[in-house]
Amino acid sequence: MIEVLVVDDDVRVARVNAAYVEKVPGFRVAGRAHNAAEALRLLETLPRLDLVLLDHYLPDDTGIDVVREMRRRGHQADVIMVTAARDVSTVQAAMRHGALQYLVKPFAFSGLRGKLEAYAELRRTLDGGGEAGQAEVDRIFGVLSAPSAPGLPKGHSPTTADLVRRSLTGAEGPLSAQEIAERTGLSRQTAQRYLRLLERTGRARLSLRYGDAGRPEHRYVWATRG
Repeated sequence: MIEVLVVDDDVRVARVNAAYVEKVPGFRVAGRAHNAAEALRLLETLPRLDLVLLDHYLPDDTGIDVVREMRRRGHQADVIMVTAARDVSTVQAAMRHGALQYLVKPFAFSGLRGKLEAYAELRRTLDGGGEAGQAEVDRIFGVLSAPSAPGLPKGHSPTTADLVRRSLTGAEGPLSAQEIAERTGLSRQTAQRYLRLLERTGRARLSLRYGDAGRPEHRYVWATRG
C-alpha cells in the first residue's frame, strides 16, 4: 500500500480528499494535517509515509516552505501539490523543490485519481531497479505527464489503460480480469472496467471459457495478436 498524508487547512476539504484517496486501489491515508506544523510533526512520527498531498495556503506557512523543510530534514516522501494557487511563480517553486505533480483546485475525483494512478505507475517502474537506457529514462519521466489519450471516456486514466494494454500484449494467451489485476497491482474491478473499454473500442477481443458450473469466465486478448 502507498501511505499518504493529506494536508489542507480546510477540515472538510481534507476529509473529502482523504476519502478520494481511499477510493483508489493501492492507496491508504496514513494521516491528515491542517497546518504546516502538524504536517511536519506527522512526517516525524508516522512509521512510514510515501506521498504527501499538500495544499499551498496553510495558516502558519506555505506548502512550498513545508517541502523545503521536509528536504532539509531529510524526508524523502514524494509530494503532489493540491491547491488553488495558480500563479506561475508558485508552480515554478513547487517544481524546483521537487513536487512531482500539481493539481489545481477545484477538481473532481477523476482528476486526483489520474494523478495517483500515474504516481503508482511511476513507483512500479522505478521498483525494477537496475540501469536505464535513454528510452527507459524517457518513459520514467513521461509517466506523470502522460497526455490524455484520444477516445478515452471521462474518468479513465491513459496510464492505467496503457498498463492493461502492456499486460495483454506481453501475455502468451488470453487473460482474465483477475490475472490482469495480479500482474498490474490494480483491483479486479478496475482491471475489468478497462478491459471492457478496450473490448468495446476494438483494441481487445473477448472470449468465454466455460467451467464445470457457474458463469463462464471472461478472457481477453489484444486484438492485433497473431
